[in-house]
Amino acid sequence: MTKLQWAVIASAIGMFFILYLGCETTPEDIKALEKSRALAAESTDINALLQEAKPALSGISSSAVLALETELEDTVADSARAEVFKRLSSKWYELGQPAISGYYAQEVAELLGTEESWSIAGTTYTICIQQSQEQKIRDFCTGRAIQAFESAISLNPEEIAHQVNLALAYTSSPPQDNPMKGILMLRDLNQKDPDNVLVLNTLARLALQTGQYPKAVERLEHALELAPGNSNTICLLAEAYQGSGDTAKAKVFEEQCRSLMR
Repeated sequence: MTKLQWAVIASAIGMFFILYLGCETTPEDIKALEKSRALAAESTDINALLQEAKPALSGISSSAVLALETELEDTVADSARAEVFKRLSSKWYELGQPAISGYYAQEVAELLGTEESWSIAGTTYTICIQQSQEQKIRDFCTGRAIQAFESAISLNPEEIAHQVNLALAYTSSPPQDNPMKGILMLRDLNQKDPDNVLVLNTLARLALQTGQYPKAVERLEHALELAPGNSNTICLLAEAYQGSGDTAKAKVFEEQCRSLMR
């Protein structure tokens, strides 16, 4: 990922036991124990992921990764190490390995401790959840995505995007004991702030995925009233009206979407 991608991915569509919505009430030793237990419960780890991924790399890609790993070994200062970790994350993302990319993005966040870096790590892990077919990799990315977004929330509890991203992590990999957790989180956000366009768009997108086109149209029309030029709303409306059978309106919004995307 380039620097621009690093700035954008935090707002993309995008380790819950450590930080709860910014409330620092858990003693440090208990938080460390909780983190340790969660990592121990993972069905794979970064070393296993690297051992599986590296043999499939081309010669050029393998050399690029090795060069970055060697540079990391020779780098001492945290700020410099963070930059190398960013490049490793970018390289592995480019190579189609979001789980490994997420791990290195998490290393960046551990060093920098900023809400943006935690959000980027969480979003990368969420992409891993959405793209991976292996359950062990999905499990690896799920717990870490949740922790990353919880960490971002703890640093800025007022930023709705972090809470939306956390909910999306849950919808991407629903807990077996609470499969509606992500949806319920989004509905709660909507109840607290019914005019939040990001929340409305997110709920509408999920409605589209389940074929609830009238509900999606309702939410998106409300979002459009609040933010008439929002490109996400307009493009989603094209899909929503198409699914609802209103091809005339779908065409209007599709043309607007194309115009905004140019």
